[in-house]
Amino acid sequence: MIYVLALLIGVVAGLRAMTAPAAVSIAAAAGWLPVANTWAAFLAFRFTPYIFGLLAIVEFITDQLPSTPSRKVPQQFGARLFSGAFCGAVIGTAGGTLFGGLVAGIVGAVIGTLGGYEARKRLVAAIGGKDLPIALLEDAVAVLLALWVVSSVQ
Repeated sequence: MIYVLALLIGVVAGLRAMTAPAAVSIAAAAGWLPVANTWAAFLAFRFTPYIFGLLAIVEFITDQLPSTPSRKVPQQFGARLFSGAFCGAVIGTAGGTLFGGLVAGIVGAVIGTLGGYEARKRLVAAIGGKDLPIALLEDAVAVLLALWVVSSVQ
């Protein structure tokens, strides 16, 4: 089950790169993710969830801008892979398998990046070219999936 959760947090990272680390940090601070005395203990520090949360909010806003590059350009894709690997490793650490979680997180990030791009493109076309409603729907899916994943690790 831990591999599935690491894969799914990677999918979240593929949809929204900063939502996944915000979720794992909030979960660590809330005690949902047992990362105390591990390399990931800093996620539970007092201000870490606020920092990652602010970065996630900034990403939600900038995603709506027409000048935002595609998630498939190397910098965006790389950031999503890194985020998926990092968050998958955190989930894996909580489940006793850091490396397995890292790999699952990367695979999930690829799925989330490419699948999210295709889903958004097709849904926008289906509703007549209006991107904002679909972007907001994607935001909601990323947040809800992230919360479900981090609350399921125990």
